[in-house]
Amino acid sequence: MQEAIDFLSSKNPIFLEIIEKYGLPPIPRRPPGFETLVLLILEQQVSIDSAKATFLKIKAYKTCDPENMAILSDEEFRSLGVSRQKTKYIKILAEAVLNKELDIESLASKSAKQVREELIKLKGIGNWTIDIYLMFCLQEPDLIPLGDIAVINTIKELLDIHDKAEMEIHAEQWSPYRSYATYLLWHYYLKKRNRTITY
Repeated sequence: MQEAIDFLSSKNPIFLEIIEKYGLPPIPRRPPGFETLVLLILEQQVSIDSAKATFLKIKAYKTCDPENMAILSDEEFRSLGVSRQKTKYIKILAEAVLNKELDIESLASKSAKQVREELIKLKGIGNWTIDIYLMFCLQEPDLIPLGDIAVINTIKELLDIHDKAEMEIHAEQWSPYRSYATYLLWHYYLKKRNRTITY
């Protein structure tokens, strides 16, 4: 991590300022697999905390595996607080695993590009979900999820860049450590707002 921080700080002193003010960022880790993909679907466009509460309700109700998620009724999902749209996405994911269209375990041995190509085929799994899975589960070091509102808002605030295409170009100088830049940006965003998140 120190190597990444030294590199990023040499590109922009703002990263060092974040560390001096708020300390080192946590490196989010989640186990790879079906459960985490379900959790990421639940996290789309809602807070991590509310998604986690729904996820825990699902797990308390039934084992969160493809077999159970494929046969759970829409009414059962709704009673657990899952929207109709996300119910559909979870079922599509479960069926892809059961039909052997998706081998989640094999993703760990593939490149980030290959993982993206496989997962993007599934309705309900977009680039943000794939970015977070690659970063949290497969420890991909060089990604910046520009579909993430906290990342976008922090870049706007700290670097005064307001166009997403410009953000992408600017972030290229942080390669090969764009994921670490992201962790620092999240860290700043949360600490400034006195928020704590357990990934």
